[in-house]
Amino acid sequence: VELVESGGGLVQPGDSLRLSCATSGSIFSMADMAWYRQVPGKQRELVARAPSDARVTYSESVKGRFTMSRDNAHDTAYLQMDSLQPEDTAVYYCQLVEPWGGENLEWWGQGTRVTVSL
Repeated sequence: VELVESGGGLVQPGDSLRLSCATSGSIFSMADMAWYRQVPGKQRELVARAPSDARVTYSESVKGRFTMSRDNAHDTAYLQMDSLQPEDTAVYYCQLVEPWGGENLEWWGQGTRVTVSL
C-alpha cells in the first residue's frame, strides 16, 4: 500500500490550500482515511477522519474551516483547508486503515508541509 500526499506549501493567513492523498494497493472503498498533522516536539494530532461507511468528523481546532472528502473512484482523499491560520502550520500526514484478517492495518504517507505565515 502506498500513500502520496501533495498540495502543501507556504501561504498567508486567511488563504486556502487543498491537500491530496493518492493511494494505491488497497481496497480504498473499504478503508478508513484520516488526516493528521504534526509540529516539531509535539505528538501527531488527528485533524479529520473519513471512515469507509460513516460521516466525516473533525477536530475542534479545524471544524468549520477544513473539509475532508474522498473519491472512491480514484482512491484519493482530500483535505480542503480554508481560513488558514499560523497555528495550522505543520506537516500533514495521510493515514489509511484497512481491515485485514481480523485486524486493522495502518499505512502512512510521507507528509506534506504547510506553512502559514505573513
